[in-house]
Amino acid sequence: MTLLEPLAGTVPAEFQKLDDRFSGIRGDAQFERLWTGGRWLEGPVYSPAGRYLLWSDIPNDRILRWDETSYQVSAFREPAGNTNGHTLDHQGRLVSCEHGNRRVTRTEHNGQVSVLADNFGGHRLNSPNDVVVQADGTVWFTDPAYGIDSDYEGHKGEIETEGCHVYRITPDGVLSKVADDFNRPNGLAFSNDGSLLYITDTEEATIRVFTVTESGLSGGKLFAECGNGCFDGIRLDSEGRIWGAAGDGVHIYHPDGGLLGKLLVPETVSNLCFGGAKRNRLFLTATTSLYSLFTTVNGAPQPYDH
Repeated sequence: MTLLEPLAGTVPAEFQKLDDRFSGIRGDAQFERLWTGGRWLEGPVYSPAGRYLLWSDIPNDRILRWDETSYQVSAFREPAGNTNGHTLDHQGRLVSCEHGNRRVTRTEHNGQVSVLADNFGGHRLNSPNDVVVQADGTVWFTDPAYGIDSDYEGHKGEIETEGCHVYRITPDGVLSKVADDFNRPNGLAFSNDGSLLYITDTEEATIRVFTVTESGLSGGKLFAECGNGCFDGIRLDSEGRIWGAAGDGVHIYHPDGGLLGKLLVPETVSNLCFGGAKRNRLFLTATTSLYSLFTTVNGAPQPYDH
């Protein structure tokens, strides 16, 4: 295993209060910069069983691994199909979106990679971007075209699915389109009770919220508009607040849509997740670097908790 040099150091972290309901949300005064040297980092996912974090360095076509016990960084998979977003399913298996291979995959416990979806109706997917899994094993993912727009994050190609959509894979393997009115759907996250699905549209710089139904999704009203740059990845904390990656850091919203405050970050944030033993350690992928800090909030429960 080739180890990559971690960057030992800190940079200031600032929580900016914009609403009185933001009171109580605090964290370390400094970010730990755990590693730097990527081109465009995305898709952090924390493994509680292994006590490590995985994330994607898309243009460099690799998945990187940070070990919580040693702080060492190594290549987990290289090449990696220009992977972007990752999550863990209800059995703790890694589910990944691969830009380069235009597919969604699952890494089994024995290391074998299984293809969950690579086409819809016989037409190749664009470049799956972000993914979430429900407690019953249902997989939901977004499919914008960033990986086929050029060779930078994948392989230049054509849209075959007549647009950029949101899809669902049921536990029996049935793939269906659940939303087709997005420009560039990107990050997605469930409310803590699973009744709502929040989805970002990077091109529109918005978050929309849908009601989860037996057949898919309904609604899709505007939840928030980004005031700096655009939204990318989103995650929820245990109180149902929505944390959205944006141009100046992380924007934190109340479930009623009110912007409570921000966590300002020195690089543009692409994605985030909560991890650590108490799920109160926030990890951020931000342009070239991986950051973390401990907070006074906890991340939302995950599928493998059920």
